[in-house]
Amino acid sequence: MTRSTALSPETSPFPFDIRFNSSKAAVRQALAEVRQELAPLGLDIEELQIVELVLAEALNNIVEHAYAQPVPDDMITICGDHRANGLHFRIVDRGGAMPDGKPPLGNTQPISAEIEDLPEGGFGWFLIRDLAKDVCYRRIGTENRLDLRLAIALDWRE
Repeated sequence: MTRSTALSPETSPFPFDIRFNSSKAAVRQALAEVRQELAPLGLDIEELQIVELVLAEALNNIVEHAYAQPVPDDMITICGDHRANGLHFRIVDRGGAMPDGKPPLGNTQPISAEIEDLPEGGFGWFLIRDLAKDVCYRRIGTENRLDLRLAIALDWRE
């Protein structure tokens, strides 16, 4: 797992990025590193939980679906920035593209069924779309890019 800080605004619009291999253990470690990067903002526990929930859902989908088939250099990158309108994240991977070139709608699912009978592609994307703003997925060449904004930390002052 590597962490870097952009050398200048011209090289990246994001002040931090975290690169890691596609595995559930690496996702947990990356989320801990995101918390460290966001520590100077002094987010409250609810805001941190929203960040972790949204990122965990997106990252676990990448591990489970985009990299379902082995891919050389199965890296994932999370880039992050705090701006006036909230926290901005870009998640990049080189796994398989999303079906039909777009993320699932994320409709709510009835909870009357057993957990193992619930359909895929529903609840996680519902949470992402409900908690995040400006969710944008693009396939650029061999890369998947998911950009999203969390409307938190709006009143933070340097």
